[in-house]
Amino acid sequence: MPKLNIVLYEPEIPQNTGNIARLCACTGASLYLVGKLGFSLSSKYTKRAGLDYWDSVDLHKVNSMEELFNEFPNGKFYYLTTKTKKKYTDIEFKEGDFIVFGPETRGLPEEYVKKDTALTIPMKEGQRSLNLSNSVAIVSYEVIRQIGL
Repeated sequence: MPKLNIVLYEPEIPQNTGNIARLCACTGASLYLVGKLGFSLSSKYTKRAGLDYWDSVDLHKVNSMEELFNEFPNGKFYYLTTKTKKKYTDIEFKEGDFIVFGPETRGLPEEYVKKDTALTIPMKEGQRSLNLSNSVAIVSYEVIRQIGL
């Protein structure tokens, strides 16, 4: 199992997914795309953003979060949201953890952001959110800092 699993729930912007795929290729993280995508994986924007890294990505397309939970019943899932006060830096990550990010325009469904494993990236009061690919990079490198590459 990879040291880190990145989960994008219903991503909408192909450039973000391409950037995240490149990050996964460079870090050895697995990338799970869950649910309905807001673009085609064959999109020129997705391909351009991921450059020639796509062949190096451990990529998985999954129909639902339930399917992912069933595949990894003992997996530890963390949910990134702006709707909690618990910081991602307060967590002791372990190898094989799943870090779940929601769609760019609406975030994760309420059922996930209410879990005790919901985490946030601190930011200035009054701002809506960070870019998805930036958020994935921030949290991924904290996990890597803790457990190694």
